[in-house]
Amino acid sequence: MRIHIATDHAGLEFSTRLQQHLSDQGHDVIDHGPLEYDPVDDYPAFCIRAAQAVVRDRADGVEALGVVFGGSGNGEQIAANKVQGVRAALAWSIATAELAREHNDANVIAIGARQHTFEEAASFIDTFIATPFSNEERHARRIAQVAAYEVDGSLLPDPRAGVPVGGESSDRLDPEAG
Repeated sequence: MRIHIATDHAGLEFSTRLQQHLSDQGHDVIDHGPLEYDPVDDYPAFCIRAAQAVVRDRADGVEALGVVFGGSGNGEQIAANKVQGVRAALAWSIATAELAREHNDANVIAIGARQHTFEEAASFIDTFIATPFSNEERHARRIAQVAAYEVDGSLLPDPRAGVPVGGESSDRLDPEAG
């Protein structure tokens, strides 16, 4: 499998170790940066490039996933999720890594390099890579709803429409309802 990796200064040493770990498992690892330590570098460009590469590879029929990380993994997840077609999940345990793939068909995992030992994070990533999407109808349906919104902003009707919420019309929840 091809694995696209990106980080910032907080995860540079981690990235080097992870690339070797994944290569040793037979994965084709592509590093999207940074190439050297810069304590004031900006992660968005690195993470967005890795996320774009995952989407591009998958569109070309290449089995690919992404790994983005920084101090907390939060900003990296947010940046990756700006790429259409990416479902990046922040994982902090084996269970969250597994569920990200199994239920959400996540194609990018975000990890907080300052939050975990290398061994812990590597186990989350290994689990993420090894876990297939369940293909359960309910999960596929939800993913399709998010994808539709991502493409054209369409949402399913609000099942609460017309039902008072907290004593107010639920239309007040819709800023375009006036």
